[in-house]
Amino acid sequence: MYISKIQITNFRGFNDTVTIEFNEGVNVLIGANNCGKSNLIKALSLIFGVKDKKLATDDFNKNTTIQKLKESPPKVQISVFIKESDNEGLYSDDLVIVSTCLTKLEKPYEARLTYEFYLPEKELKDYKDEIDSVSSDNIDDYWKVIRNYFIRKYTYKIYAGNPEHKTVVDSDALNKFDFQFLDAIRDVERDMFTGKNTLLKEVLDFFMDYDIKTDNEKTKTEKTAAIKEKKKTFSGKAAELIKSLQDRMKAGKSQILKYSEKTGASFGNAIPNFEGDIVDSELYSALKLIVEYETGIKLPATHNGLGYNNLIYISLLLAKMQKDASGEYLGGNAKIFPILAIEEPEAHLHPAMQYKFLRFLKENRQKEVKQIFITTHSPNITAAVGLDEIIALNIDGKGAFNMGYPGKVFGDSPEGKNSKAYVSRFLDVTKSDMLFSKGVIFVEGITEQLLISILAEKNNKGLEEYHIAVINVGGRYFDHFLKMFDSNEKYAIDKKIACVTDLDPQRKNKETNRFSKCYPFELDIDTEKYEYKSSSNPLVEKYSKARSHPNIRSFSQTVGIGKTFEYELILDNPSNESLLTDSMSNSGEVENLMKACKNKKPIDEMLSILKGDNEENERIIKSIEANTQWDDDEKRKHIVAARYLNSVGKGVNALKISQKLEKDGCDIVVPKYIEEAVKWICQ
Repeated sequence: MYISKIQITNFRGFNDTVTIEFNEGVNVLIGANNCGKSNLIKALSLIFGVKDKKLATDDFNKNTTIQKLKESPPKVQISVFIKESDNEGLYSDDLVIVSTCLTKLEKPYEARLTYEFYLPEKELKDYKDEIDSVSSDNIDDYWKVIRNYFIRKYTYKIYAGNPEHKTVVDSDALNKFDFQFLDAIRDVERDMFTGKNTLLKEVLDFFMDYDIKTDNEKTKTEKTAAIKEKKKTFSGKAAELIKSLQDRMKAGKSQILKYSEKTGASFGNAIPNFEGDIVDSELYSALKLIVEYETGIKLPATHNGLGYNNLIYISLLLAKMQKDASGEYLGGNAKIFPILAIEEPEAHLHPAMQYKFLRFLKENRQKEVKQIFITTHSPNITAAVGLDEIIALNIDGKGAFNMGYPGKVFGDSPEGKNSKAYVSRFLDVTKSDMLFSKGVIFVEGITEQLLISILAEKNNKGLEEYHIAVINVGGRYFDHFLKMFDSNEKYAIDKKIACVTDLDPQRKNKETNRFSKCYPFELDIDTEKYEYKSSSNPLVEKYSKARSHPNIRSFSQTVGIGKTFEYELILDNPSNESLLTDSMSNSGEVENLMKACKNKKPIDEMLSILKGDNEENERIIKSIEANTQWDDDEKRKHIVAARYLNSVGKGVNALKISQKLEKDGCDIVVPKYIEEAVKWICQ
């Protein structure tokens, strides 16, 4: 069985009723700060974990009205829904512990446990009288009444099955769940490193004589006999130690005890003496956890870093959970359903350890833990698991809570499976930033990725301030990712997505029936030989402003004039020599074209600057001369833009420009479509 979902009403940040679905194995909860990750874990612990299950006034969701508080006292309700696993046996132990909680009997069975924190009915009249006596428009005054007079009268119950039936769950059944929680701020040194500590003592006791306990060739009786023999041998050696101590104390004992006669402690011929024995478990306190290096150096574990000690602690905790689930060791007191919850494992682990730790948990889940819940802000954690294990929590601009399940959005169609495989492969550590940001700008290449953040700052929109990620998808592969964020679809992660994409105009040779890229100034100049497309990018129209998608918008150059990002940058800055870098080929030629454009030199003179032995230059010259639709000012800009586009190596040139813009603070006109994209995503 597994916890299939949780339903939370009126608890902390969860207003109204919020339902969150879970996976059978690992559940990685991601999202911005204060989006509900920790509160969700706390909600689980109120059913399966903490002993003190009473809440405070601040644990209610306070997004309510005075009228609602007057109508009835606030109440918290948390339900977990438990579902049968696919591979579960007909009469499993899991089914036994939830048998009194079933809400669906046919396979797969379903069960429900519900925690309620409420004001008892006998207190309702006093509550109503007290609340009605408050004459204030400030809702805080009503909460003060609840805190001062009624919160101490609240009680809680955990119900089995349908909560309307008010059947209190059997505590024995609830005790079969083992909920272990590691919060982000923890003192593992306090909890771990000596044998007198409860955790380490329990683990040592369980794994003592483990070779005998796990010997499959021995019967249970034989194992018990072998362990008894070991204990007998130990007791014999311990008796020798006690006798040795007695012998060493013989002379001194008479001196110690002589005072008993003088103080009257020997009254009635009762003489104090020393006696004792040692059992093996009493010596656990003498053991200390150390770390031994290959060099032979031994250091106490307390000398390790926090991250290393956290891993040791978690390993001991897993060992304890294995012990607690052992029916042979604990009999009827054994746990049946171990649950592990970890808050921000990255708090003390460097990236490589994060990745390795999560891979370990995922691969070894079935041995010690049935279900795992992890909250994180780390892309290294999400990189270690699959899309199916990720649950994205989000609170939109209106305060509404929503969930995204990236593993479920793609569906079962061949196209969906292909997109899911592509995105899964793509989401390495650097790319999975898209899952954590408040909004995403998808771009086609490295140039846009390097420059858009800087261009945004030119318009006083720092993308980091707005928690916007710029993700380079390496081409026109937007559709694979947009499936994950399309809020029109079930399970999508609802956040704003801007697609900054190129028009890439094309022309098709009517004889060969083949498309090839063309310049904007080539459009429609030879309709007998070619068919033309001002834009070859379907994304431009699909997510345009006119289509009004709820959370996805595409931004591109002006149709009929634009081509690529680099081309557009020059169209808006045709004389800006700051865009020239030493990584460009023919930078001198482009510089001369910029000066000629600035001085409005004749078109013939500008074309003469282009080197005639260059095939692409010949094409530019021929096409500009054939274009009779544009004026000279437009042609001048496009001549510079076309030559610039053919002279840059995208990545290196973009890096050089970004360094110039950051260092020199030079002025630059931000392309309009980039400006619009940044403004929209930051709204």
